[in-house]
Formats: sequence, C-alpha cells, structure tokens
Amino acid sequence: MKQQKQIILLSLVTGVVLMVMKFAAYFLTNSNFVLTDAAESIVNVVASSFAFYSIYLASLPRDENHPYGHGKVEFFSVFLEGALIGIAGVIIILKSVYSFFNPEVIRDLLTGAVIIGITGAINGGLGYYMIRKGKSLPSMTIEADGHHLLTDTVTSSGLVIGLLLIHFTNILWLDSALSIMVGLYIIYTAYKLIRRSVAGLMDETDFNIVSDVVKLLGEKRRYEWIDIHNLRAQKYGNELHIDCHLTLPNYFDLNKVHEEVKLVERLINREAGIKTELFIHTDPCLPNCCHYCGMPNCPIRSEAKTEEIEWTMEMVMRNKKHYEQ
Repeated sequence: MKQQKQIILLSLVTGVVLMVMKFAAYFLTNSNFVLTDAAESIVNVVASSFAFYSIYLASLPRDENHPYGHGKVEFFSVFLEGALIGIAGVIIILKSVYSFFNPEVIRDLLTGAVIIGITGAINGGLGYYMIRKGKSLPSMTIEADGHHLLTDTVTSSGLVIGLLLIHFTNILWLDSALSIMVGLYIIYTAYKLIRRSVAGLMDETDFNIVSDVVKLLGEKRRYEWIDIHNLRAQKYGNELHIDCHLTLPNYFDLNKVHEEVKLVERLINREAGIKTELFIHTDPCLPNCCHYCGMPNCPIRSEAKTEEIEWTMEMVMRNKKHYEQ
C-alpha cells in the first residue's frame, strides 16, 4: 500500500507542475485548443488528490460497519475521475462552439506546441508506468489514473499536430474545430471510466476474472471435488469475493471437508493472480452424482461413471447441481 501511495503522490506532484506549464501555454497563445489540454490538467490534479485519499481509505482494515473492507471506495475514485473528465469535455465543447462563431486572435503557436509536446511526453511515460504498476500491484485506482494520463498524451499529441497545422495554414477556425473533436474524445473517455465504476458498484460480474478462476479449477480439479455450482463473484477494490457450492463425497468427516475447502481457497489465491476470499457451501454427494463422479474406490457408488462434465462458466454459475435439469 505504501508503494501505491508513492505512485499516486508522484502523479499528483507531476500533475500540478504540468498544469502550470499548460496554462502558461494557453495565456501565451490564447488558443482554445491549448485550453482543452489545460482544463483537463485540472482534472488530473483533482482526480489524483482523491485517488490518494481513496488508496489510504482502501488500505484500512475491516470493521463492524465495513465487514468486506473499504475497497469499493476505489470505484468512487474512478467515478469521480470520469465525471470530472466529462465535465471538462462539455465545457471545452461549449467554449469552442462559441469561439467558432466569435474567433479570437491566437499567437505564438510554435512555442505553445513545444510546451504541450513536453507535457504530453511526460504524461505518456508516467501513464504507461502507472498502468503497468496498477496491474502488478494490483490497484484499479492507479491503473485508471494511468489510462487517464495516456488519454491526456493522445490529446496533447493531437494538439501539437493541430497547432502546427494552424500555424502553417493560418486557418484560424481549425482551432475551435479541433477543440470540439478533442472534447468529444474526452467525453468518450469519461463514459468508459464511469461505466467501469458503476459496474463495480453494482457488483457486475467481471467475466474475465471469473473465467480465469473457472479455468483454473477445471485444470486443477481433484476427484474429491465432484461438482461446483452456483458460483458468484464480486470485487471489493483489489479483492475478489467468491461464494459457491462444492459437492464432496458424503462419507467425508468434517475435518476432511474442511481440508478440501482450504485446498480450493489456497489454489485460487496462489494461482488466480488476485487476492480472493471464498465462502464455500459444501453439499454431500447423492446417488444421482455417480454417473459423473470420478472418485476412485468409492464405497457407496451406485453406478459407474459414464459422463465427464467440463466446468465451464455456464455450468458452474448456474444455481443447480449438474444432475438437475
């Protein structure tokens, strides 16, 4: 968690410095196109500030009011970042439309292009670093902030090209037209961030993660694990919570049942690549399970195994035992 705070603090300090540089470029050029980048830099600073606080909050231990921890605050952080980006995009478009019909004098475009190019390169390097770190730690907040910085790099690159185009063609209305295009791109980026945060807050299933878990269970499947069904997963920040039903031989004693449950927990936490808390309800096997059970030397088998049931997303997520139709 200390490393996450250091990364966000680096992003915050860098954001403040680059914001000053971008507004200097705007006052130097009086270009709406440059203002789009400067306005978005305000969002970078505000979002990084909240991200720093959200990482601190997410690191707090569970308590009576938050039995699953404080990890979901990271979804709020991503939502805020997306909302702020969206507001900036709308403001940029409104001002650009106004300036399109009421053009203003713009100047020193080459100097502005150099300043914006430098800030874009710095954001690009920092954004790539944060995305890589966000995936390895893992931290959704750091990864989202990194994607935001890469978006800023894209807009800065387009801005530099646009400023050079305006300078060499002297077509002044391009300043507002290109600003509108960048504003639309910023709004689209905001939509993706908000969509992701709402999905997390609404406990929408992350099918990529669940698919990896199901694949892992299938590959490491033990004879004792006769059936898995009603598997559900939800994320709380960087932690995954899974509950499912596990069918075990009905002649196992409580110690053996506990041992098998712990094996499932250790397997997922060791190899699934995400910290996971499991709530496993165990079911005793029934005679109807025998036709797909591979348990060797079973003392209560009523029929031979005749079917191999593959554990797929569809099979393990349904709320039925595999012999039920």
